[in-house]
Amino acid sequence: MTNTDCLKNEITSTNHETTSGINDFIQGFLSYDKKASIIVETAEKDPKNCLANSYASMLWMFLESPEAPEKAKPFLEKAQEAKAVATQRESKIVDIVHDWSVDDIPNLLRKCENLLDIYPRDLVVLKLAQTHYFNIGDSAGMLRVALKGLPEGEKNPYLHGMIAFGYEQCHLIREAEKSAKKAMSIKWNEPWSHHALAHVMLTEGRVDEGITFLESVSESWKGLNSFMYTHNWWHLALFYLSKGRNKDALKVYDNHVWGIEKNYSQDQIGATSLLARIEFSGVDVAGRWEDLAKYISKRSKDTTNPFNTMQYLFALGKADHDGFHELLLEVRNKAKNKNTFNFSTWTEVVLPACEGIMSHIFGRHSECVTLLGRALPRIFEAGGSHAQRDFFNQIHLDSLIKSGNYSAAQQILESRRSFDPNGVPLNKLLEKIYFDLGLPRQSNIARERWQKNISQKKFTKG
Repeated sequence: MTNTDCLKNEITSTNHETTSGINDFIQGFLSYDKKASIIVETAEKDPKNCLANSYASMLWMFLESPEAPEKAKPFLEKAQEAKAVATQRESKIVDIVHDWSVDDIPNLLRKCENLLDIYPRDLVVLKLAQTHYFNIGDSAGMLRVALKGLPEGEKNPYLHGMIAFGYEQCHLIREAEKSAKKAMSIKWNEPWSHHALAHVMLTEGRVDEGITFLESVSESWKGLNSFMYTHNWWHLALFYLSKGRNKDALKVYDNHVWGIEKNYSQDQIGATSLLARIEFSGVDVAGRWEDLAKYISKRSKDTTNPFNTMQYLFALGKADHDGFHELLLEVRNKAKNKNTFNFSTWTEVVLPACEGIMSHIFGRHSECVTLLGRALPRIFEAGGSHAQRDFFNQIHLDSLIKSGNYSAAQQILESRRSFDPNGVPLNKLLEKIYFDLGLPRQSNIARERWQKNISQKKFTKG
């Protein structure tokens, strides 16, 4: 018996409760609502339903951890057993999740694109494909798969949010803003379009506008899953740091970024990069690294995702945790394994980046400049957004300054002013560097910029 899901895709379902669970997953997955997790119970109650079990296995894979394939396996096996009575689309989805479980990402992406050519309304597969293109730094792929949802999804806000992010990652800023606003015109509280607009405003240095906008929609993030909730707050904290609102940024870290789901990978890397940025801004973060490392230490053998791994390593190093050396060894071993997916990325990008992070942690800053500098031109291959990857630029910059390479630091800081012209931490650094370079007039100008821009405003909701 066939039915249709909430996106008008044909599904095999003989059970109203199963259909409802599938729709909850679709809507929850696209909107970052916690109800997506209901699919696990749905699949357990209907073990012969192919799609429900495919979606349950997909949800487990999003753990982004070594144990994820084992968690997904029972549901994937049931989905494979049910392929004989499934629709063609459902059968293809089983194969896609299987490819993910065995880390065959090229095949996964090829099959996603082929499926979307036939079934452009399948926004779950579209989002899955965009996520994997994101994880390998293929921005054009992110945009290409998102646009496959048109024209059928013209009235779907979640599709326009995904298109907006694809445009933004391709540096097509005007198109990104237009698509994000299109999404919000359909559903004002669409969180991924909020996220895309945050990226646009950050890229263009629209700091005050970014604060006003994100504060205005922040109430709508309540009830979202921990990734979307913490990540949108993470973006707001970056704007606060630019304005010198360090106490507000730290308050966001404590109340909205760290502590929601401490065992989840995305919460951990968001907390790591924000805490580091706060510290780079001159703030004493007290014992926060130790608390963060207590949870990240469970990932001392986790090289599932290169972008995440580099940040786990930094956090463990900052806390002087034994897991730091264990994880670094895992990275070195993975970089030797030629069967590793994206072997060249691990060998030529992730490994030197991790060695550079180690040098930074141990105060060998000239060495960090060399090693991390070698990785930075290709750091996009490890995944993450422009804003997230900037974390590694900031580590590199910190080592440039601490190694006394002020001339190179000046070049980088002035180029960063193109998107953060009056940023308080940035101009405080420029004030010092110009002074040390014997350029007092430029030092005074930089000081005037940050003093004029610093904000004493407090966000009472934070």
